Amino acid sequence: MVAFEPKNPGYRAAAVAMFERQPAMRTLRIVIVRLAPGEVEMAMLHSADFTQQNGFVHAGIITTGLDNACGVAAFTLMPSEADILTVEFKTTLLAPARGERFVFKAEVIKPGRTLTFCEARAFAEHAGKTTLIATMTGTLMAMLPRVGASHEPRSLPA
Repeated sequence: MVAFEPKNPGYRAAAVAMFERQPAMRTLRIVIVRLAPGEVEMAMLHSADFTQQNGFVHAGIITTGLDNACGVAAFTLMPSEADILTVEFKTTLLAPARGERFVFKAEVIKPGRTLTFCEARAFAEHAGKTTLIATMTGTLMAMLPRVGASHEPRSLPA
C-alpha cells in the first residue's frame, strides 16, 4: 500500500461526516472501524432482514458495502470542497455471504484530480473463520464546485 498524503488536513472528520449523512449506511448498520488516508475498513453485523431466498446476505447489500468503502477511501484524499460520486464499479462474488459479521476493506490504487480508482474486498466472519466473499474495483468522481454554479438542488421539468 502506497502512503498517500490527504489534500484536506481535516480528512478524517470530513469523511466521517460524509459517511454519517447517508441514511442507507444507518439502515444497514454499517460502521467505520478504521480510517486512514486512502483506505477504510467498515463492518456490518448479520441481519435476517438483509438475506435472500437461501439465507445468504443479498449480493446487493454486499455490493453496497463495497461501494461505500471505495467512496470513503477515495474521499479521504479529496480536497475539502469536494463531494463524491461513484461513476463505475465491477463486483465479483466469490462465495456465499454467510456469516455473523461482514467486513469491507477498500484502498485507493490511483488518486486523481477528478477520478480516483479503488479496490475493495468483502469478508464474512463465520464460525471462527474469515472468508473472502467478494471483490470490487471502482471509479469515484470528485464533485468540485463550479464557478458561477448554483448550489440549489435542480428540479425536474414538469
